Amino acid sequence: MLPDKDGPNGGGGVQNGPGTEDPSVSLFREYLRLKTVHPEPDYDAAVRFLERIAEELALPMKKVEVCPGRVVAIITWVGSRPELKSVVLNSHTDVVPVYEEHWKHDPFAAVKDEHGNIYGRGSQDMKCVTIQYIEAIRRLKAAGKRFSRTIHLTFVPDEEVGGHKGMETFVKHPEFQKLNIGFALDEGLANPTNAYTVFYGERNPWWITVRCPGSPGHGSRFVENTAAEKLVSVFRMLNTNECFTLGDVTTVNMTMVKGGVAYNVIPAEMDVSFDLRIPPTVNLMRACSSTPPKQYQDFVKEHNRTPLNLLPFSALQKHMDQNFTSTEESDPWWHAFSSTCKAMNVTLQKEIFPAATDSRFIREEGLPAIGFSPMNLTPILLHDHNEYLNEQVFLRGIQVYERLVPALASVPPLSGEE
Repeated sequence: MLPDKDGPNGGGGVQNGPGTEDPSVSLFREYLRLKTVHPEPDYDAAVRFLERIAEELALPMKKVEVCPGRVVAIITWVGSRPELKSVVLNSHTDVVPVYEEHWKHDPFAAVKDEHGNIYGRGSQDMKCVTIQYIEAIRRLKAAGKRFSRTIHLTFVPDEEVGGHKGMETFVKHPEFQKLNIGFALDEGLANPTNAYTVFYGERNPWWITVRCPGSPGHGSRFVENTAAEKLVSVFRMLNTNECFTLGDVTTVNMTMVKGGVAYNVIPAEMDVSFDLRIPPTVNLMRACSSTPPKQYQDFVKEHNRTPLNLLPFSALQKHMDQNFTSTEESDPWWHAFSSTCKAMNVTLQKEIFPAATDSRFIREEGLPAIGFSPMNLTPILLHDHNEYLNEQVFLRGIQVYERLVPALASVPPLSGEE
C-alpha cells in the first residue's frame, strides 16, 4: 500500500486546516485528485470542477462537445473592447497513465511532503498551469481590473493521446472561430535552472507502424525471409538513414512490437511501431520519400528480399505543419510577453518544444502560440514516476501570470483592428 500521509505541512487526501496552506495550493491539490487519467479519463469530474470555478469567478462557461464524450470548456472574461482579437489561455485536462508501484505516494492523492513538494500525476503536465491561470484571473478580478481584450480560458481533452478528439477537432469548429483569437498561451516544460523555458515551435510527431509480412513455418526449421528478419532490417535502415538519425535533433524510438502466436511457430507477420519527432528545420517532403542507404539496397538485391520501402505501413499521426511563432521584439505579442518577463527579472530560454502539444494545431491555423509553464528550479518530470511540483514554485507561477495576462490583454489595437 502506498503512503497516504503528508509531512508536517498537511495530510494526504485530507484538506489542511485553516491558515496552514495557501487556498491556491489547496485548489491545485484538489484538481490533481481528479482521475482524468487515460485510458478512461473522468472528464465529467473535470467539467464539474470547472463549472464550479466559473461560478466562483462570476464568469460564463460554455461547453462544446467536439466529439462524443469529449467536451471543450471555455471560461470567458469579456474585455472592454470585445471586437479586438482575444487572448487564449489553453490547458488540457487529461493526464498520462502511471505505474503506481514506482511512486513514493499515491499519484492521485496530491501528497505534499515536508519540503512542500506536491506529488501527483499532472502536477507538471499540466494541471499546475490550469490552476495558475484560474488563480491569476481570480486575483485580477478581485482587484477590480479589466482589460481591452477578451480573455478565454480553454480546457481541452485528449491532448495526451494526440489531440485528435480535442484541439485538432476544436480548431475546425465554429465555436473556435468565434473566439477571435489573436494570441494563445499553452504548456511548456520545467527548467532545472533559474530560467524559464519558452517554446515558439515544436517538432512534428509521426507515429508510424510498419507491417512486416514474412514466411511462416515451424520454429525448428531454417526459414528464409521471415517477418522477424524484415523487422530487424527496418531498425538498420532507420539507424543508417541520414533523414532519421537518432540524436539531439531528430529522434526515432521503437515503442511497440506485435507478432507471434507460439514459441515453436514462426509468425507470418510482425508489426513494429515508432515514435518519430522531427524538427521544423527538416524537409518533411524529403523525409517522406527518402531513399534507403546503398548498403541496404545491395542487401535487398543480393538476397532477393522485399524492399522495406515497399512494406505496408500506417500512420496514426503524421503532423506536417512547420509554423513558428515570432519571437522578434518588433512583434507586439512577443514584445508584451518578453518585456513583462524582463521587468520581473525573469530569464527566458527560447527553444523548439521537443515533443508535441496542442499549440501545433493553433499555429497550423496561422495563429501565434507560445508554450510556457512557469516552473524553474524544477526537474523535468512530465510522464515520469514521482512527478511533483514545489508549492513555492507553483505560487510564483501565479504571480507571473498576474503580470503576463494584463500585458497581453492590453496589447494596443493592431493593424486591421482599429
